[in-house]
Amino acid sequence: MAYQVIDGIRIWGSPDAGALAQARTCAGTGQVVQTLLMADHHQGYSQPIGGVVVYDGQISPSGVGYDIACGNKAVRTRLYAADMKPRLAQVMDEIARTISFGIGRVNQEKADHALFDDPDWAVYSSIGKQVHDKLKTLARDQLGTVGSGNHFVDLFEEEGTGRLWAANHFGSRGFGHRTASGFLNLAADRGFLDNAPGEKLEQPPVLFDLNSELGEMYECAMRLAGRYAYAGRDYVMDQVLRILGTEADFAVHNHHNYAWREQHDGREVIVVRKGATPSAPGQLGFIGGSMGDISVIVQGKDSAENKEAFYSTVHGAGRIMSRTQAAGRMNWKTRARSGGQITRAQMMEAVQSFGVELRGAGTDESPFVYRSLRQVLDAHAETIGVLHTLKPIGVCMAGADEFDPYKD
Repeated sequence: MAYQVIDGIRIWGSPDAGALAQARTCAGTGQVVQTLLMADHHQGYSQPIGGVVVYDGQISPSGVGYDIACGNKAVRTRLYAADMKPRLAQVMDEIARTISFGIGRVNQEKADHALFDDPDWAVYSSIGKQVHDKLKTLARDQLGTVGSGNHFVDLFEEEGTGRLWAANHFGSRGFGHRTASGFLNLAADRGFLDNAPGEKLEQPPVLFDLNSELGEMYECAMRLAGRYAYAGRDYVMDQVLRILGTEADFAVHNHHNYAWREQHDGREVIVVRKGATPSAPGQLGFIGGSMGDISVIVQGKDSAENKEAFYSTVHGAGRIMSRTQAAGRMNWKTRARSGGQITRAQMMEAVQSFGVELRGAGTDESPFVYRSLRQVLDAHAETIGVLHTLKPIGVCMAGADEFDPYKD
């Protein structure tokens, strides 16, 4: 097997000390069946990113995290990258103008959706009318916005075929963030809309029994946030295809911050994946690299090791440098950063050498802060197979240093 076991935790890739300490805490809290670290693991809030915790009859709002249902949608278009490249700069300008990155919207277009008539909104009404109205209004206002942090809209050229692909990455935005913080508040006997003190990196996971009132309510709200994230990624992808003037003939769409009810070894368990992609045999997934690296479409293998991974794999290359280390500390009064290890000139040189047309982004998302995706994938060679390898040609993210409280 390609993984190692430390204190009962199954670990792919090189163990990160901070993430391993968090995984030990997770493994020792609640009704845990198994704790795992994917090869892109690093520290997160409570449960490590790239971490998977399998529970018997429990669900963890801190494990799923604040960006409920963060994930990717990737599509293969009917175009070839070579036909697009002469107008690539203009297309990337149009994507940056049309699609809302960061906080707020770049236009007044509001994306309506049948989701807003979903009966599961009643879960918020049961908490209170103010909660229901506030979260539903926020969800309406932000549907189809991308956010900031590592969230993106990218164009790719497929190796071998030259086909043009498009992909996006974001989750349930402020609606998901308020849902997570609200249930963490309720778990601590605070009001749903209270200002929460925030999670500490080392704190134990917050757990709800599935058959408890809070457990049932959270799972319902989480699933609604999941459908909302899917709707948002669909909406943004439709915008991209309109800009490109084409259609998709193949699509891959998945979450990587979520809790799934699954059958493993003949019993139902809850698999909480934070920054980890489901990889059941035959299941497709998109795994993104940095803006100076490949991304891939993968398929889960029917293998013993994939079964022992609880059908989970990486969601990206994994950070090796924090945002503050890369970009420095921000003074929000002067909007100046200091102490960063990566300059914008270094980032632009690296991105341009890889042939990428970049819009937005800060040095905290530069190629230097991530592992090599190929090395990460090698650690999971027995669990997933690569179907399509995609080289980025256009990357669009929120502008450098744009503050967004709902980023991943």
